[in-house]
Amino acid sequence: MSARDIAQDTDLARRLVALHRERYGREPDAISFAPGRAEVLGNHTDYNLGTVLSTAVDVGHCFAISRNQGAGLRLLAGDLGETVSFSLDAVGPVMGAPWASYVKGVFYNLASGGLEVADWDCSFLGNVPIGSGLSSSAALEVSAAFAAMEIAGRALDLKDVAALCRDAESRFAGCNCGLLDQFSSIFGKARSLIHTDFRSLEVTDVPLAADVRFLIVTPEAAHRLADSPYNERRESCELAARAFAALLPGRVESLRDVSPADFERYRGRLPVEAAMRAAHIVGEIDRVARGVAALRSGDIDAFGALMYESHESSRALFENSSAELDLAVGAARDSGAPGARLSGGGWGGSLIVLARQADIDRLGREIVERCAGRGLSVGARQVVPSDGARVLRGRAHA
Repeated sequence: MSARDIAQDTDLARRLVALHRERYGREPDAISFAPGRAEVLGNHTDYNLGTVLSTAVDVGHCFAISRNQGAGLRLLAGDLGETVSFSLDAVGPVMGAPWASYVKGVFYNLASGGLEVADWDCSFLGNVPIGSGLSSSAALEVSAAFAAMEIAGRALDLKDVAALCRDAESRFAGCNCGLLDQFSSIFGKARSLIHTDFRSLEVTDVPLAADVRFLIVTPEAAHRLADSPYNERRESCELAARAFAALLPGRVESLRDVSPADFERYRGRLPVEAAMRAAHIVGEIDRVARGVAALRSGDIDAFGALMYESHESSRALFENSSAELDLAVGAARDSGAPGARLSGGGWGGSLIVLARQADIDRLGREIVERCAGRGLSVGARQVVPSDGARVLRGRAHA
């Protein structure tokens, strides 16, 4: 873990402890941290059983829990200064406090799996920019799960933790997402990308060259996946997979099983919209494979070209970009960035920009200036590939 990661954790945890103590009158018994994530290559491929290159980043959520005497489950959102109480009696959101639904879902799933969820006072605090596409929701879910396991004294398999967090987002918050965000938050590795195969659930580190850096560029246009066409795109992919399964009997379980050659041969047999969505997914899985090879050979320019190609596919075929993101990609290209693309579900959120260390400050300034000159206000910050979720205070950290 880098010194920067430790400093981020310590500052967030210190502030959270003060808020927790003020609201509940006692110190937390367990504190955890989980990072957000940046999707670097492989867009919407996770729920198609494909592959993704992603990274945990150096911002996230801290989550704290202390035991109470008969007060039930209470949750403080530190950024909002709001507290709600909820029970685990039924599946569904926390009415009037959508941010609490993610935590309720995680606790519900943990309790259903046999972990004792008792009378707990909980609080959380984060530094993930809301609407940035860095998956604040997954960071919240994973941090809640890690703190709950710590205070309950029971460790679960981390892949199972990712799955129950994903299920919480689907059933309690209304976004039928894949496992990418949770896997990235849990399995992140400092100074590396992680290559995840969402069929085998195998995770492999792909070390980055020493001078590789990333910028996150965020237009002032927030997004929420539950309100976007995300679920519709997933349904289109499933329709395309069923069509290919009929065309290639016994060979296709998901779009992961459709090669570029098979796609070109049969694309005319699919509905036009389903064929467009499938073209994006099949192309993305191929780009991830080529991207891993480029990184392992140190060919940063080739990797960057794949990022630009990925964004164009998102724009033209999957139609999950936005005018703001397209403008920002153009600004990155005009500024000389080796690569840039939307990161995450799309329809807003952020752009991830590939840079070399010597150029990153200049690129950040020029992208902001070029966007401003075209009428778009953006923020740009460096993100550091970081380690995944961890417990900061608990039985082994007292």
